[in-house]
Amino acid sequence: MAKLWGIAAGGAAVVTAAGVIVSLATGNPPAPAPPASAPVHSAPQAGGEGVREVHSVPVGYPHTQAGAKAAAANYTTVSGSSAFLTDKDARHRAVSVMAAKGTASTATKKADHAAREAVSALRGDNAKVSTKKAIARTGVLSAHILGFDAHGAMVRLWTTTVRGSAAGHATPKVGFQSVTVTLTWESNDWKLKASSSTSGLVAPIDARQASNVTSDFSDYVPAAAEDPALSGWAGQDGFPAPYARSERGARAAAVSATMLYGDPRFFTDEDWRHRMLTATAAPGVLPSVTSDADSTARLVMENRGVGAGGKTADGSELITRTAALATRSISFSDQAASIEVWTASVGGVAGKDETQRPQVAFLRMTVDLVWEDGTWKTTAVTPSEPLVPSPPAMQEADPADSFADVGGASNAPATA
Repeated sequence: MAKLWGIAAGGAAVVTAAGVIVSLATGNPPAPAPPASAPVHSAPQAGGEGVREVHSVPVGYPHTQAGAKAAAANYTTVSGSSAFLTDKDARHRAVSVMAAKGTASTATKKADHAAREAVSALRGDNAKVSTKKAIARTGVLSAHILGFDAHGAMVRLWTTTVRGSAAGHATPKVGFQSVTVTLTWESNDWKLKASSSTSGLVAPIDARQASNVTSDFSDYVPAAAEDPALSGWAGQDGFPAPYARSERGARAAAVSATMLYGDPRFFTDEDWRHRMLTATAAPGVLPSVTSDADSTARLVMENRGVGAGGKTADGSELITRTAALATRSISFSDQAASIEVWTASVGGVAGKDETQRPQVAFLRMTVDLVWEDGTWKTTAVTPSEPLVPSPPAMQEADPADSFADVGGASNAPATA
């Protein structure tokens, strides 16, 4: 299997005899124009809308639950980024974009405190933080709407973070958090009202994945890669709407592909799987991709003893999620692109059988795309070399049944 289609196929390739999947490949006035000094860039298109960036913060979300999930995810990712944690001016500009009216002062103080606390993690075993070598990436594994109406939303995220340095000898460490984000609909956009975090569910790193050395992370230092930007925009079919014919659009399409192939519905819902493939795969590869995906889904379901509803005979639930930590372009033209996505994939079964406890694997996925039918379509998604951080320090993995809270379609994050 020199070239595997999809994260799901990559997962099937590493299904053990125990059946452990380690990789499985959401009445106000118009918004005022940003200040002239604020950089604004085009971002992925979605039904002619899409998101844009102001001071490196994605803005311009739909007034939907998926839009709220995307805003919560992006604001959490930005707040955990290297620039936010190491550059005071950049941090304060970002807060001014994210914060709801009347909350900027409090949010700025909180952000400055978080940045001070992050220093020890970002320097690794070096004497001080090297901003050019800092590794600070956040991936969103699940997003659950706790409350939603026309005026506001509350979203609970399960995230994984990787922090450290690509210099020195200490491998960057993985962490897991539960982040609760409160948003308000203001000036035709979702704005950050409050955010709090606690320790999140801890999934063990798959035993077959050894931690990389620090220099291996150099492809994902700030200047070499970008954080994913989720949009929440979707077409009438519920899948990502057309992307811009740009490098940023190609990156977004690659992120969505990796996330969708890690969705549990890929395995448990044939109709959803076929509609997703039709929406994302290039027509020329669709028949073979669909056949391979169907075979992979059957294999996973059989190995896990999972029925069509995503449950085992004893009621345990299949848990699969893929989060994008960062992206970088391998090649790009207006006709074709190849994007590498650093991913964290969780796979397992939430139930009483601890041998099937969800585990996390860290892979680099190469997503090949072509410009077709007015958007970027995938032609292949190929697992490449792992990029594995060190496990969480002094933290035990949570029991298998505790992961039920992050399963199911309702907990799926928004796509890019």
